[in-house]
Order: sequence, then C-alpha cells, then structure tokens
Amino acid sequence: MPAVPPAPSSPPEAGGPLTRRTSWAEAAAAADAAQPASAVPPPTRPPAAALTAAQDTPTSVAGAPAAEAPQPPSAAPAEAPAFRRVRPTVADSIAESPMPDFISSPGLFVKEQKPRPVGGLRGAIYSMTGGAWNLGPSAKQRQEDELGRRISRQLQGSYNTAVLSLKGGIGKTSTTVGVGLTLAEYRGDAPCAIDANPDSGDLVERALGEGIYQQSSPRTITDLLKNIDSIDSLTALARYMHHAGRLHLIAGEQDPEVSDSLTAAEYLRIRKLISNYYSVALTDCGTGVTHNAMSGILQSADNLVIAAGYAVSGAKRARSTLHWLASHGYEELARNAVVVITDKDEVSSRVDKDAIEEHLAGICRELIAVPHDRGVADGDLVTLDVLKPETRRAYKEIAAAIVDGYR
Repeated sequence: MPAVPPAPSSPPEAGGPLTRRTSWAEAAAAADAAQPASAVPPPTRPPAAALTAAQDTPTSVAGAPAAEAPQPPSAAPAEAPAFRRVRPTVADSIAESPMPDFISSPGLFVKEQKPRPVGGLRGAIYSMTGGAWNLGPSAKQRQEDELGRRISRQLQGSYNTAVLSLKGGIGKTSTTVGVGLTLAEYRGDAPCAIDANPDSGDLVERALGEGIYQQSSPRTITDLLKNIDSIDSLTALARYMHHAGRLHLIAGEQDPEVSDSLTAAEYLRIRKLISNYYSVALTDCGTGVTHNAMSGILQSADNLVIAAGYAVSGAKRARSTLHWLASHGYEELARNAVVVITDKDEVSSRVDKDAIEEHLAGICRELIAVPHDRGVADGDLVTLDVLKPETRRAYKEIAAAIVDGYR
C-alpha cells in the first residue's frame, strides 16, 4: 500500500494568528533539541502536566522571527527529577552495615553448647539418650565448676601462703597436704609445699607415706640451704624436691639438734629461689608464731591459713592468733586470713558451729570447716581418693579462698 504523505498545512487566513498547535511528537522533538548533547539522562516518562504544557506551546511558522538560541547549559550537573526514588544497592548496604569482629568475638557464628551434666539423674539421662537430652549441670555441679574455675585462675607472679596454728595436732599439716594436692589437681602449674616446722615436721611423710619417704633419698631443707648458691635451674632444684603427683615438696629437717636452726634470713633465701619456678607455694609453719623463721615467713606471706580445732577452745586460739598478728604489724594478713576448723576427734555434733562463727566474725576473711574423716584423723598418708566428698569439697573451698586472696 503506497504511503500517504501528510497534507500540507493551509496558509493562514489574512488577519489570522501566525501560530498553530503541534502534535505531541513534534513537542517531544523540540524538547530533545533543547537538551545538551552530553550527559543525556535515561529516558523517563514525563508527567501528565508536562504533556499538556507541550501541546499548548506555540511554535513559529515560516517567515516568523527566529527564536533566540538556547542558552548553553551551566557547568553544574542537572538535579535528578524529584519524582525519582534512588534505591540503595546491595554494595551500599554491605558497606554501611557494621563489620563483625571475627577475632574478639568468634562465638558470633558458633552456637553455644550447653555444659554436659556429670553424675546424678541428669548425667544418667544424658548417657542413656546419647546426649540427645541434655538438661545441663545441676546446681551442685555448677558450684563445683565455679570452685574449680577460681582455683585454676591464672596468676601473674609468685605467691606464698603460710599455714600456722598455736597448738599441734589440730590439722595444720593435713590441711597443707590436702590443699596442696587440690591445687595440683586443678591448676595448670605445679604448686610447691615447704616444711618449715622446726619440730621435725612430717609434711612429706603425710604426702608420700612413711615407707616411700624412707626409701627415697631423704634430702631436706638443710641440704637445700647448703647448696642453694649452685642451683640455677628447675632441674637442679628438683634434686632436693619430693613429688606427690604434681605437688612438689621440700622436706623439713628431721634431726632435732638442727631442726630449730632455720632462721628468717635462710627462709627468705629459699622463698626467693622458689619464686623463680613456682607461682603458688604453701609453707607449713611450726606451732606458735615466735620461732626463729616465723618473722621471715610472715614477711613473705601473701595470705594466711590458721588451723584450729573444732571446739570453742580452738576458736579462741584462732582468735588469739589473729589478735597477735594485728598487734605486731600484720593487720592486713590477719584481716584476710582463712580460718580452718578441722573435726579430728568427731565432736562436731556437740559443738555449736554458729557460736564459733560468731566468735570469729569480723576478724577473718573466711571460716571453713573440715568434717571428721578417717583419712585425715589417722595421721598417716593423705590422699584425695580415700577422702569423703565433704572433705574434698572443704579442701576445694580452702584452695579457692587462698587463690582469691592473691591480688
């Protein structure tokens, strides 16, 4: 079909207007011609108001004066149309979101695992279901775990705890061994226990057993002092140590003629040597607070454990010890002391513990009772495996209280 050319527009009548209305296509072409050649925005649909205005715009006809040339566009870029909404891209959203700290917070992407229950009904259910039912640890287990956490706290430096009493036979040495073995069980570093009892102390015998100690080379604190200048490593020091598992011990002098010869200066030399290799040291002192080495022990102690009998008389002795310390320049040690009452003679049922606690209230940091236990009362080898759960719990509480005092 042949194309039909558009009809020529009729000349205007005489006296008539020189303008005519154009089509929408012509108006769009005129608008495009008015835009700058560069930076052409993407085509968008104009609003209805723009179409009406374009249709009503008059154009000049032939012979009319030429319209003024369009002004050159300004250097400033044209503003985006107000009706367009700029949507943020995915890259913008990632850039504006905070970056998680993968190093300090690795648990952000790891689901926290509930602790496994040990023993009791919860532990039995966990074992029977193969871990499918995990009710979590009981309140008692959580308390035990907290004690273990306190005992195993990492320390900066070396600390010393002195265990002393005013009367013999009330659990001083057994407390030193029990607490030392507990520290060795829970801490990553091995503790050291020093027998500084001038009255032929039996610390090593209580930790190893009389037979094993006699069979080993019975090197004592006196032998260590004779060769202390030649000891420059832990290997050299180990020749003068005894080992009960991970608990390292220095035996006291057994010869009564020289056992009381340990002076404060000599003890301080030993303490300085031990501090190079051990972060926790326990010193089993003699009975009383006035023997030769005691001033050096108290001078280097970071805290005290005061052993007392499970009776009102034992509480009175503990109170007298604390008063003596406070009045002789050791007030801070007395205030932070841990008093341990051991029921060696099975008299706990006849003793009012509340009355003892009231008697010692306000003059020590903590009071811990060790129940009657044949494994402690017999005066022989002390091992954690044969002790009652209540006794082991008491030693854990003492060990935790000791480490809490290391500041």
